[in-house]
Amino acid sequence: MDSTLLFGDYSYRLLHWDDLRPLFQQHRSQVFDSILFDVEGALSDAEKEAKKRLAQNMGNPYRLSIALYCKEEFIGWHFGWQDTSDKFYMCNTAIFPEHRNRGVYSALLPHILSILQAEGFQLVASRHHATNNAVIVPKLKAGFTISAFEISDRHGILVHLYYYFNPLRRKAMQLRTGEIRPDDEMRALLAL
Repeated sequence: MDSTLLFGDYSYRLLHWDDLRPLFQQHRSQVFDSILFDVEGALSDAEKEAKKRLAQNMGNPYRLSIALYCKEEFIGWHFGWQDTSDKFYMCNTAIFPEHRNRGVYSALLPHILSILQAEGFQLVASRHHATNNAVIVPKLKAGFTISAFEISDRHGILVHLYYYFNPLRRKAMQLRTGEIRPDDEMRALLAL
């Protein structure tokens, strides 16, 4: 399996989700120590059947599954999927504690964005615990913007981040948040 170098001994490999899922399940508790609410456990059999039936309507969206390595040692992952016709959802990225704060996530992020831009996505979305600065700060530095806050029954308080590939859409976010005033370029795109 081909690896792509991030820096030094760190690399990543694109995997099929079926190959990454067992690694995620095996190592999840090593990376995340949060209190999760078991949504599946709260559902009745009828609700589970309805969910399974509705999932069949979703088709076959694009998925991205990445395994992270230091030399040949598995040290983390990233996975996500197509959420709409133009939006990719970065569901989960994790790096084992002994490999954190070494720049691995910051090095991986441009690779993920490059892959998604080449696929044609317009928007990349993610959600994070509001205090997860190890992920939020690198994403903000990479050009993501805070787009919403959520209180989730499963995860608690989350911050939503969006990354727009289109520079006019990024500029629209600056306008919508009050950071900038509309210029002629933006006025032409606004229904004023």
